Amino acid sequence: MQRRQFLTSAAAATALHAHPGFAQARPPAGPVKILVGFSAGGGTDILARIIANRLNQLWATPVIVENRPGAAGLIAAAEAARAAPDGQTLMMGHINALGIAPALNPRLGFSPERDFSAIALVGQTPQVLVASPKASATMQGLLAALKQKPGEVSFGSSGTGSAQHLALALFEQTAAVSALHIPYKGASNVMTDLLGGQIDYAFEGMTTAAPFIKGGKVHAVAQTGVKRAKAFAEIPTVAEQGYSGFNASIWFGLVGPARMPADLVARINADVNRILAMPDVVAKLEEFGAEDGGGTPQRFDAFMRDERAKWARLIQARGIRVEG
Repeated sequence: MQRRQFLTSAAAATALHAHPGFAQARPPAGPVKILVGFSAGGGTDILARIIANRLNQLWATPVIVENRPGAAGLIAAAEAARAAPDGQTLMMGHINALGIAPALNPRLGFSPERDFSAIALVGQTPQVLVASPKASATMQGLLAALKQKPGEVSFGSSGTGSAQHLALALFEQTAAVSALHIPYKGASNVMTDLLGGQIDYAFEGMTTAAPFIKGGKVHAVAQTGVKRAKAFAEIPTVAEQGYSGFNASIWFGLVGPARMPADLVARINADVNRILAMPDVVAKLEEFGAEDGGGTPQRFDAFMRDERAKWARLIQARGIRVEG
């Protein structure tokens, strides 16, 4: 508890000193909507609602979440990119639209580099490599199966080019193995077939996989972050199991349209940092494995650029293509 109090106090101090002029900037003048490119109840939606609820309290202004599901978050991103830069339309950005999609589809209709104002990284969550009840629950067993039956051990994902698919592609590249990728339309279908043993494994987001892991319905083989998530400290990382540096986290961050005034970006950033430092918010985010958020807009912008470059290299190296 003392460590958490120290960390949250330090984060709050960072928020106050990173932007000394934020107190003079007004919050957005009017109702604010935070777009989410996925259905209600998913990880992006949950984090957006946590932030929206606290911003509503801090600003005494209605802050609502509006879901625009479809095309792996691209519909919401296109709408956010076209919005007026007054802070009244924001988006809870996701790795799919702002990190992966540019390398898969050069005709997005928006540019992640030019059409958005980075505001704040909200959190990073590891994915979990989960095994069906019929498959080996250990990394050693998985690797043995992949080497004995190259191209036959099945991995489900939420779709070609999804964060889950790219986690598999990175694992194949890193471990020098070949698996059978089976794309689905959404995580719920993946988990249904994993539970039934129709597929052997899947990389899945922490928020989706956690209830099944805690309920003993699937086995957790590894998590994909650079360190163990606090709420899942019993699950070793891929890096710990022989693949140093492996990282295939899902991340979320608040963005707005390009050309937002710098003082407005600074104000929202400071308030988001303030929220991320609140002990109850820290505890809630940790339940979902969301950690390492906060910092300056510049930090978030640099982080996204690094992520785009990383996944673009992998997509090119593995020859991943999305039809249509």
